[in-house]
Amino acid sequence: MSIVQKIPCTIVTGFLGAGKTTLVRHVVENAGGRRLAILVNEFGDIGFDKSFLAACGIEGCTEDSIVELPNGCICCTVADDFMPAMTALLDRPNPPEHILIETSGLALPKPLVQAFQWPAIRSRVTVDGVVAVVDGPAVAWGAFAEDPEALANQRAADTAVDHDNPLEEVFEDQLLCADLVVLNKADLLDAAGLAQVRAEVERQLPRAVKVVETAHGKIDPRVLLGLQAAAEDDLDARPSHHGAGEDHDHDDFETVALPVRTAITAADLAARVERAAETEGVLRIKGFCAVEGKPMRLVVQGVGRRITHHFDRPWTAAEPRDGTLVVIGLKGFDQGAVAEALAG
Repeated sequence: MSIVQKIPCTIVTGFLGAGKTTLVRHVVENAGGRRLAILVNEFGDIGFDKSFLAACGIEGCTEDSIVELPNGCICCTVADDFMPAMTALLDRPNPPEHILIETSGLALPKPLVQAFQWPAIRSRVTVDGVVAVVDGPAVAWGAFAEDPEALANQRAADTAVDHDNPLEEVFEDQLLCADLVVLNKADLLDAAGLAQVRAEVERQLPRAVKVVETAHGKIDPRVLLGLQAAAEDDLDARPSHHGAGEDHDHDDFETVALPVRTAITAADLAARVERAAETEGVLRIKGFCAVEGKPMRLVVQGVGRRITHHFDRPWTAAEPRDGTLVVIGLKGFDQGAVAEALAG
């Protein structure tokens, strides 16, 4: 009797703006012809990450290779979204050799790993590894550390808030489930800062896990693919803030998609986004916009108050050039102030 070879899956987790999509894109660009499929999940109404990945222009990286689960969180919609998407990938006439799953920045990875125990897919796939991407500068700035004053203000605005720190909770759960930690944006830290961040990350890891420092998500795919962790059989070694059967939701966060007029220059738009990012509670801004006289699409991303932008590809003839930015923040952030700042 022949033994069916399970298809390995790599779960890429990490908080908002850590660089997950950039890392996945780099892996695809350097896969050496390996037949990959990408399942990408976003917390928001607009599918930014799929479009960003599909614009890579790599042979074999087509729209069909990328499956998007928008407007939700994969760890909360396993039965409704993830399982049908996985089954569809596995039932293809020519199924992928490896599946990359990029979770939303607010997802807890353990419930997703648990889903690989479901009978419908257990005999067909395995979790090769959980890769946690960490935003080095964000850790250095204390983005995930306890802030009693901010927490008190949030609880005063909404009595339903019951976490000690919703950012810290998600960040820690992602680390606790990891088989590999990618300490990204290392180029933005000096030696002392990098050592501090590494020590903080290693302090939170529950077991021996390799930590790799990177910049711009550039890492040899062989480091990520082939970990052979079989994480679905190793759940006890992956503690979580949420016990078995305990509900997990994202009531501490909310998202909005805002239209943005065509910019006079890329710098003009970046300045508007920077002002919007100064609004209290804003965590992440990302999207595509048009610039006057430019045939290329402008990618704009903001993590905290750090804003980056670049042109990625020409607009297609059938593509509307209405700019839209997705803004994710703590519940109750001033969406009106963000919209006003983006309007200039």
